[in-house]
Amino acid sequence: MSDDGELPSTSGNGVDLPATLRVAGLALNRTESPPSLACWTGCFLEPTGGTTVSISLVTEPAAPPDEGTLQLVHDVASRFDVFVDRAVGYCRARLRERRFDLTSEELSWLDLPELPLAVPEAVVWADQSWAIRFTESRFRLADPYGILVTFNGTQPVDVECIEDEQ
Repeated sequence: MSDDGELPSTSGNGVDLPATLRVAGLALNRTESPPSLACWTGCFLEPTGGTTVSISLVTEPAAPPDEGTLQLVHDVASRFDVFVDRAVGYCRARLRERRFDLTSEELSWLDLPELPLAVPEAVVWADQSWAIRFTESRFRLADPYGILVTFNGTQPVDVECIEDEQ
């Protein structure tokens, strides 16, 4: 990290990496990461709730993101509230599956107008896969790192609890 608190624009493997990416009016700043990958993270106010949301872009191996990946970050940031709604609806349906082993009280929460999922954040990978992680929830399976909803394009395709910090 430089004296001004910014990461240098070159990674340890000789690839020039920008310190900041600007996407959809959002500044994604490069964060510390292992030399094998590059990560940029930015925050914005959620359009509907006014809460701060983070979005990260990860490339592995470390490289500047391509235009397709930047377009996906733009789409996710621009329609974040829509994707959160889809992720919540997907959780409402999928968490009823026996494999999630919800208690009867937790199963009753699935019928509430507001599902106990909060503080969503998004991560987009260079292969153009992406996910929303709900970092806070009353569901036991969310402990300790949250619930991850993976997307294929604009549709959620999987939900899982995160047991190891990823």
